[in-house]
Formats: sequence, C-alpha cells, structure tokens
Amino acid sequence: MMRVVDLFSGAGGFAKGFVMEGFKIVLAVEKDVSAANTYISNISPENMIVGDIRRLHSHLITYLVGDDIDVVIASPPCEAFTMASRTIMKDPLDRLYSDPRGRLTLEAIRIIGDLNPRIFVIENVPGILFPPIPDYIRKEFSRAGFDKIFFNRLNAIDYGNPSHRRRVFISNVKIRPLKNEEARKVMEVIGDLPDPRLTNDIPNHTYVKTPKRFEKRIHRIRWGDALEYFRGGFYNEYKQYIRLHPYKHAPTIMGKSRFVHPYQPRILTVREQARLMGYPDDYIFKGPIDSQYNQVGESVPPPLSRAIARFLITILDSTSS
Repeated sequence: MMRVVDLFSGAGGFAKGFVMEGFKIVLAVEKDVSAANTYISNISPENMIVGDIRRLHSHLITYLVGDDIDVVIASPPCEAFTMASRTIMKDPLDRLYSDPRGRLTLEAIRIIGDLNPRIFVIENVPGILFPPIPDYIRKEFSRAGFDKIFFNRLNAIDYGNPSHRRRVFISNVKIRPLKNEEARKVMEVIGDLPDPRLTNDIPNHTYVKTPKRFEKRIHRIRWGDALEYFRGGFYNEYKQYIRLHPYKHAPTIMGKSRFVHPYQPRILTVREQARLMGYPDDYIFKGPIDSQYNQVGESVPPPLSRAIARFLITILDSTSS
C-alpha cells in the first residue's frame, strides 16, 4: 500500500481521492481544528498533527511514519496568489516571499525537501503562475533537491466534477490524468435533495437563512445573476450569491462562496455545495456552519484528486518494477 503525507490537509478532499484509489494516509497536518476533526472522521489517517506547520520539524514526521514516503500532497493557502483577493500584493515576488500566506508554500517545499518522497503534488490557484513566481519556486525546489518541476493545469470539470475549478498542481512529474465522462449538471446533482426548510436527516443539509439585506431581492434574481458584486485584486469584478443555472455546471466554489438555489428562494446548504464539489453524502463536515462551507470550498474536489491518484499509480508502479 502506497503511503501519503498530507500537508495543509484541510477537510480531506485531496486525500479522499487517494484513499479511494487504495493509498494510505500515514500522516496529515492541519491547523484548523474543525477541518482536522472532519479529516479524522472521514479519512482516518494513521497520524494527525493539529498545529501550525511553520513550527513543525520534519524530524517529527519521520519519527512518526519513517522515511519511506511515496507521495506528499499539499494545499497551502491560495489567498496570496488569487486575483479575487483584495489584499493581493502588487509585486508578484512579495506574494511568495513577503505575504505570510504565500510563504506557507515555501514551508511545504521545506518539508517536501526533508522527506524526499518519490512524488509530491502541491495544489494552488492559477495566480501562482504569474511571472516570475514559477521561476523562484523552481529555485526553491532546486535547493530542496528537486530539479525537474512541472506546473500542471487541470480543471476539475474534466474529471467528472459538477463544478468548474481550475487549479495548478506543482509536482516533480507530469500529471496528465485521463478525462472522465461528462460531469453532471446542477439539478442532476442536487435535485433529489429535499427542501432543507422541511425536516430531514441528511448530514449537513441544514437550512441557512438568507441575509436580511437580500430577503426582498432573492425571489427576483435570474439564473446566472447575483445578489452581490465585489471588486477583487486589480479591480476585477466577482459575483457572490449567484443563482445557479439548473442545466449548467456550477461555477467555481470557493471558501466564502454562497449560492442561490435554481428554483427556490434560499441559499444552498453545505450538503448541496459538497455534492457540487464531488463529495459523497457519507462525507460529514464538522464544526460551525461557516467553517463547513469553508471546508468544502477550500478543498480539492474528490473526483479530481482521484483522477490524479489513479494517474500517479501508473508512475509509481513503473518506477518500482
């Protein structure tokens, strides 16, 4: 059984796909307690470290799991690199070296260099490709002992996920998973769920009240329109509280994303958003309701992570034979 260490593990979306393909999560690291509880309940790692990775010495990892690691996966925070952030720094290199959130990517590189796995995969937003950031990431990996670095661009919708999610996966191998059948549309995914305003026993399918400022307008917005618009970094405009189109794929779900049901005057539940991110219904999210939404939106969709894991098996098998 191939052994995985998961850094910045979140609620476990990245790990879920690997587990589904037969990998064993021997250790995970996550700072957020609610996300860690979700991870433990659903992934059952051999070891879980709940704490700040900046204070984590790699010797503790090798003490717990040994030094024979097949894969390290990591999802450091993306806020330093995403154009949706109002606090994105103007200088690209400041995003990597000065922004404390961006520097967490360097922490992932540090630990990967110490553990020296056969394969590593770091997930982040496309904004991490803004020049000259990739050149400096390659330099950091070269210092850590890895000379061949690939920036793999993947969209979760190509691998059966019901919502769009374009992400970059930085690795020491080219990642080219086989594309799956076409992903289902919004109402194909959530249409069988009952109205959460009625009594139900579906985990995380709890009704969430519409913010008062939107109560009069939520009945009137059309498919694709939004209740709120905001400016991100460099004055790009973004939508929030979008009414989903029932016969299209969902847009990208982020940590703070909230959506309006295609037909009903209400916000989607955590379970509905989790389905649109490819999570099965037996994957139960822990913690306060806002944390649950964040855990869903900040994760790698399991259908995409499973496609990556399936592809990596072929590489691991070929190099071990």
